[in-house]
Parts: sequence; C-alpha cells; structure tokens
Amino acid sequence: MTQPVLRFVNCLDSTGLHRMAYWDWAGPSPQAPVLVCVHGLSRQGRDFDVLAQAMQSHYRVICPDVVGRGRSDALRQPAGYQIPSYVADMVSLLARLDVEQVDWVGTSMGGLIGLGLASLPRPAGVASPIRRLVLNDVGPAIRFEALQRIGTYLGKTPRFPSLQAGADYLRSISEGFGPHTDAEWLALSAPMFRQAGAEWVAHYDPSIALPFGAVTPELVAAGEAALWAAYDQLRCPTLVIRGADSDLLTRETAQAMTQRGPKARCVELAGVGHAPTLIHGDQVALVRDFLSS
Repeated sequence: MTQPVLRFVNCLDSTGLHRMAYWDWAGPSPQAPVLVCVHGLSRQGRDFDVLAQAMQSHYRVICPDVVGRGRSDALRQPAGYQIPSYVADMVSLLARLDVEQVDWVGTSMGGLIGLGLASLPRPAGVASPIRRLVLNDVGPAIRFEALQRIGTYLGKTPRFPSLQAGADYLRSISEGFGPHTDAEWLALSAPMFRQAGAEWVAHYDPSIALPFGAVTPELVAAGEAALWAAYDQLRCPTLVIRGADSDLLTRETAQAMTQRGPKARCVELAGVGHAPTLIHGDQVALVRDFLSS
C-alpha cells in the first residue's frame, strides 16, 4: 500500500503561529493537478486514504489535519476553532503548495471550509482557488438537532484499554457513516487515536468543542443566511453528496442547492446518513467521475 508523506505548514492565528499537518500523496508527475480532501468536525486527514489511492493516477492528493486534530497543533485560544480561521489556514496551505487552483472534496466541516474558500472575494480576472467542489453531506442550512446530537460526544475524552475498544466506541456513535466491514472500520478508526501509556485516547484537542457548545438556534439561523450568501457566489462546478438518512443535510436543502448558486448536481446515497465515508467503490467512482467530467 502506498503511504503518504506527512508535512507541515506554518499558519497565523491571533496568538502567533501554529503548524497544520497535511498528508501528501504523490501524483503521477510533478505537474499533476492537486486534489485537496478535508475531513469532518472531529476527524482527520487519514479518512481519505482509500480515495487518495484511487485518485493518485491523476492527482497529487493533499489531506490536511485541520488544526486541533490529528498531527496538527492545538490552538492556544479555543475561540479560534471556527470556519474563517480554517479557511485562512487553507490559504496558507495553497501558498505552500504553490498552485493557483485545486479540486476540493470536503466532508461536513471540510465542505464548509471549501465553500468559504471558493466564495472569497477576489480581483476581477482572478480565478477561484477551487476548480471543482464536492460537498459531502453538508450545505448552507444545517439542522440544529444534528448539531445537538454531535454535541453529546464532541470534546469528551474517554480512554480505552485497546485500539479495538476505541474503534468499537466510535462505531457506536457513527451509525450515520453507513455499513462497513470490521476491517474497514478499524482502518478508519486507527488514526483517530493516539496511545497514552497503556491506554488509547482521541487524537484531537477536546477544546474544539468549546465554540461548538456555544451554538444556539439563533446563531444557526444567522449562519445559514451567511452560508447561503456565500453559496450563491459560487461559480465552480459543484457536486453535493447526501446520505439519504442524513440528519444534518435535509433533502429540501440539497434540492435548493441544485437551483441556486452553482446549481449543483446532487446524488443521494441509500442506507447512509451523516456522512458517507467515500471508501466504497461506488462512492469513490462518484467523486472520480465528477472531478474528471
């Protein structure tokens, strides 16, 4: 199995610098186009191992660990765990990669980061930094009830006697990911933990939950208006993937996304909720075919 190279880029925040880690899967040539894959709220860049390997024949694939997750630094000020800060980090990443445009696959939070990056104002004649955008089970309208569900486990730091025990716990709170074999689930789960003595703990900063815990229905409504305004600015071809049982992205919102802004193509996946893992052959083919069309 091909393995990625772990690299780091320095990023600026309100207190100084932090390092963002990213997993670099080599492409077929130094001139290969770049695909950036960004994970969900409490996940990390190795979620995309299967997709990255499938896309390596055409792309150099870059999979960041968003700050506070995986191998990236934790922030000194937890208030910085916000989408605008993550977008700024991605601008630093694109500068490090020295590319004008990338294709983007974003799962949940990673999709919102891509949406924010693609909608940034820019001078006349300057192309969007995102050529094609895949939004994996996320859109401008996010159900508050889904955020409450995520809040029941986000930021908690249980310790486990083994990696398998940790994987079993993740499976119990991740039914929306859809069916996976035991081997598939263990592969998805292993990078989510780090060993601390004889125990295994989650590989993210528990403080990412602090800004999230302050969300109210009123803030969600205000954020929705801002996200729709950003979405309506998009001009890049956009694919929306929706888990048919998703409690975060409603069918009504996904349908509206096909009528507004970039008039996205929408594909719904049966038997999956929030969010598809993009490791199964049909899901990989869906992404590959859209990006190459």
